[in-house]
Amino acid sequence: MSNPFTGQSIENARRALAAQLKSAQSDEAETDARVLLGAALGLNLTGLIAQAARPLTEAEASQLAQFAQRRIAGEPVARILGTKEFWGLPFRLSEATLVPRPDTETVVELALEIFRGLKISGRRPLIADIGVGSGAILLALLHEIPDAFGIGTDVSLTALDTARDNAVTLGLAGRAGFVACSYLAALRGPFDVIVSNPPYIPSAEIPTLSLEVREHDPLLALDGGNDGYDAYRALIPQAAERLAPGGALIVEAGQGQALTIETLMTAGALTVDRPSKADLAGIPRAVSARKMPP
Repeated sequence: MSNPFTGQSIENARRALAAQLKSAQSDEAETDARVLLGAALGLNLTGLIAQAARPLTEAEASQLAQFAQRRIAGEPVARILGTKEFWGLPFRLSEATLVPRPDTETVVELALEIFRGLKISGRRPLIADIGVGSGAILLALLHEIPDAFGIGTDVSLTALDTARDNAVTLGLAGRAGFVACSYLAALRGPFDVIVSNPPYIPSAEIPTLSLEVREHDPLLALDGGNDGYDAYRALIPQAAERLAPGGALIVEAGQGQALTIETLMTAGALTVDRPSKADLAGIPRAVSARKMPP
């Protein structure tokens, strides 16, 4: 089969790829085409514009055709490139990590709001990220809180290796540690802030997720059990034990889950002292509770 990009100029290749992706029902065909073309050629947007009339080399055309085939098959652009930006920072991905999503930045925003109101004296702030994945939440927080130390846990050694690599790349390795365990089982604390984006999709809903998610995100990071709350039931009691007095637990919630999570937090001896924080779509996305001082 001939390569449709062979001999094409950069601009014509971009248009041809965008047309292919539109035909495959890609919601962001123009953006995806530009990003994939830039990655195949090693050029940023300025470079693509400046060299628009230049023909693709045979190697470039071959690489672009491979990218196009993968995207048309439903693989997310972030998986194809192996990286994703989160909180303005670059994160390498692996098969054991979720693709960080803009919705999850709501957890970082709420954690920072709460942290700024904490009174911590005589020691450095301590943060834990449970189910750390690529390290996106933890490393975003460490980037914003220069004197804090963070620990990320995960049951996946591959995910921990990915997070550790991202910490090195971002210059945060000296303030981050990574531990293989279930939830907080191997941690002692006390932690000032505990964050988590746990699996919260009810098991029966997994087959209904978009192809990009169900085929390319790790099932372990998606499946929240029969009702979607298994992870919260395990996480909340452990967090309550390991939070410092006044410390806070902040978790991501799926659509319609915030009130039930607040109930679980209250039952776990935590105090819900503020409303959940909505994402840009207006969905209550970040839920928090505090361990009140005695």
